[in-house]
Amino acid sequence: MQNIIPCCPKWQGTITDRKRFNNQMHYKPVDRCFNMEFGYWQENFEQWPLFKENNITNNQEADIFFNFDILRVIEGNVWINPGFEKKIISETADKKIIMNSDGLLAEVSKDGHSSIPHYTKASIVTPDDWKKCKTERFRRDDPERKVDIEALKKEHPLDRDYPLGIDCGSMIGKIRDMLTFEGLAYACFDYPDMVEDMVETCCVLAEDFLDQVLPHFEFDFASGWEDICFKNGPIVSPDFFNKIVVPRYERIGRKLHKAGIDIWYTDCDGDVRPILAGFLKAGINCLFPYEVNCCVHPAELLKEYGKDLRIMGGIDKLELRKGKEAIKAYLESVASLVERGGYIPFCDHRCPPDVNPDDYIYYLDLKKKMFGIR
Repeated sequence: MQNIIPCCPKWQGTITDRKRFNNQMHYKPVDRCFNMEFGYWQENFEQWPLFKENNITNNQEADIFFNFDILRVIEGNVWINPGFEKKIISETADKKIIMNSDGLLAEVSKDGHSSIPHYTKASIVTPDDWKKCKTERFRRDDPERKVDIEALKKEHPLDRDYPLGIDCGSMIGKIRDMLTFEGLAYACFDYPDMVEDMVETCCVLAEDFLDQVLPHFEFDFASGWEDICFKNGPIVSPDFFNKIVVPRYERIGRKLHKAGIDIWYTDCDGDVRPILAGFLKAGINCLFPYEVNCCVHPAELLKEYGKDLRIMGGIDKLELRKGKEAIKAYLESVASLVERGGYIPFCDHRCPPDVNPDDYIYYLDLKKKMFGIR
């Protein structure tokens, strides 16, 4: 990585990032708010002058450029391995059909703009497809699933001053990636035993990873990825989710709690309310990055669930597009949540390129003024 010169000083503080994160997530006093953002679309790095002129090309570099607080996560090899070969299947003047590592055929534009691919075919459709794929690509004894503990200890020393999390994988979100949105919906009815075996496989691989790593670190939180909701709620039925997915979460949750981890967030976009009780029952007690327009203002959900729920994110990206007055009004609407604790404000997904970069800097400066050290 290039030598990046931050564009601004790190927010002043009197405690470490690690202590600050833990206190804020546990409703304890802090010197100031934990300062982070979720990131930016690739187009931001190509279009925003402040990124182009400073040669900032990705989200990791942007975090350094803006001098955000540090948060790290240890991830494991808990999904398909080896992945399907990535290759171009066919192409036209403006589009191409590619196969991705999950075995999906996807139609993508040639102009390079960020968009959700149009998936045209999945490699895994029937139980026979899954049986073959599981045998070849989801082996528990795959040597590449063994964790190099000593290397991780060198990377994350005991005296670190930043919060460190352990990733718990995905019980159903990555299955959606493999089967497609529609494919998962159909499979839950046509091949429910196959889908349950896929969920069980994801759980076992995550458990194997946790068993290797948990004894060697004092983690501050756990993370996960379950992108299974959209504006009308979850892709799978709440009944399926509660009967098939939640029990696997509960198994993972027991391992986390035994290791002293009591903050567990998952990345699930869309309207999570129909399955939120299941998340909480299993121990997932934090939403990240919490999309507002598909759900409700974070204050409404935190009022309903009290201190059982935490939220990271929840700053409406659409309000960032509207200019300084809208930005100020929205930050004022979450000020009491920051004061309360259990809430860390940042853009409710990747910040889109149509946000004016001058307004974005105003947003960051106003966050510091409102939520920085007093």
